[in-house]
Amino acid sequence: MRRFPAFRLCAAVLLSLCCAPLVHAGTYPDHPIKMLTMTKPGAQIDLLTRAVAEKLKASLGQPVLVSNVPGGSHGSVMATELASSPADGYTLGVSATAAFTYSPHFVRTKYGLGDFQFLTLLGLNQSGIICLPDRPWKTLKEAFTWAKKEGKGLTYMFQGSDDRDAMKRIAEREGVKLSLMPSSGGPSVISAVMGGHADLGHTGAILFDYVQSGKIRCLAASTPVRLAELPDIPTLREQGWDESIEMYVVLAAPKGLPDEVLQRLEAALDDLKRDKAFSGFAVEKLRMRPVEFGMAHAAQYMEEASKRYAAQAAR
Repeated sequence: MRRFPAFRLCAAVLLSLCCAPLVHAGTYPDHPIKMLTMTKPGAQIDLLTRAVAEKLKASLGQPVLVSNVPGGSHGSVMATELASSPADGYTLGVSATAAFTYSPHFVRTKYGLGDFQFLTLLGLNQSGIICLPDRPWKTLKEAFTWAKKEGKGLTYMFQGSDDRDAMKRIAEREGVKLSLMPSSGGPSVISAVMGGHADLGHTGAILFDYVQSGKIRCLAASTPVRLAELPDIPTLREQGWDESIEMYVVLAAPKGLPDEVLQRLEAALDDLKRDKAFSGFAVEKLRMRPVEFGMAHAAQYMEEASKRYAAQAAR
């Protein structure tokens, strides 16, 4: 029997090991991709995730299957699963940025900002502070000024720990007692405010139709920039407080994607950025503000936001 020289056998093994990742990455994706999202089916971020999944399917040539993983602080349950997934490009996640920038500083998580690669911001979920239209305030600043002058407290229904904590800091600064009420989402906030059970509430883009019909009033944009459909409403910062509620949505992956996989995803996201049907859906249907796409901008924003929340947590 002819023997195969040992050095040739070693060379063949080494060659196969070196080439295997390249072959795998070069054919990415060769099977369906799982895309996690932080909300239940039908919610705004779920609808955005499904639109992204359809566009990536067209660009990458493989199904992108959405998996709903709600729970935790701003999507921390989903972020935990994403962080523990292989960094091979076959598990991605769409979430509010606060899952990565806020939650690790204020609740116990099994991950940190450095466990992820942020592929792009996808949109800004617009939100604001609301009240009944017959209240004697036109802005949130006026509401706190009135409450302090009258010696009264205010009741506030919150959606998450970030808007709850921001309002607590504002109330403390203004010297007004604030009673807090948890909510089960935007509709419950609208019901509580319209029913007179809460003086103030925080909700997302659902507020626009109610404001335009005269059923509620928006006192402040809680986002870093003014609301697209209510451009005359000042932000929290413009009313004198260094506060904003982080409502950006980001597409993320586990840290350490192979370069070839990352390049393929970046090319697909370039297609998404130029897709007018997708941007129209996000802006007109979901009422999100458009954002700058790309890894560099996403990484910069996430780092800055995380540092800002770390400073708040240290106070």
